[in-house]
Amino acid sequence: MLIEIPAADGTAEALVARPSTGTGPFPGVLLYMDAFGLRPRIQDMAQRIADWGYVVLAPNVFYREGTAAELAPDLDMTTPEGREAAGAAAFPRVGRLTTDKALPDIDAWLDALGRLDGIAPGPVGVTGYCMGARLAVRTATAHPDAVAACGGFHGGGLATDEPDSPHLGLGNARARFVFGHADHDRSMDPDAVARLGQALDAAGLKAANEIYAGAPHGYWMADTSAFHPEATERHFRELRELLDGTLKA
Repeated sequence: MLIEIPAADGTAEALVARPSTGTGPFPGVLLYMDAFGLRPRIQDMAQRIADWGYVVLAPNVFYREGTAAELAPDLDMTTPEGREAAGAAAFPRVGRLTTDKALPDIDAWLDALGRLDGIAPGPVGVTGYCMGARLAVRTATAHPDAVAACGGFHGGGLATDEPDSPHLGLGNARARFVFGHADHDRSMDPDAVARLGQALDAAGLKAANEIYAGAPHGYWMADTSAFHPEATERHFRELRELLDGTLKA
């Protein structure tokens, strides 16, 4: 289901997925899309998570740039050439979603999730993919009392030398974290993974911070040439363990 919610600079669309069976209330999960935006693959991902017993909200974080339909890839991303061309169109939007824009949006996403019918009171989980992993971490660090679980998968730029690098806020967080990094990822190389791990340890956070051997950046994107089924299923297992262990314990 697609809904509209008030965001910091206008109205944003968001996908909502609910469990196919069972009666609520259910814990809430905020899902941050990758650079290619809201599309059927995101809906499929959200529904799979929802069927574990969650209400899932996946906002169009690029609402300032256009609607989900306007921004959806119109190329065949199952070929390397098509994925590269789609990325050339999408990646500039990532750079324009700066931290000062993202933080007030995060307030809006959490508020909208909490207002959905059938949401259980209490903390929520967040999960993010590609640049969405950065948003997931920022959500957990900006709202430590609201976020109990944070997953980030093939995230880029999680631990950089920039003054607003997401890892620098981990001292504020209280969530449990699970990171599944892509192998040989230029946007999150082994040094950055180690820097992230050091920040997690220094903050005293319970976390998994692992590189998925052989998995390329974008490994869960079944609609692109980067799809890696084994890494995708590993991510689902670890994400479910994270959510169930924190939100249903």
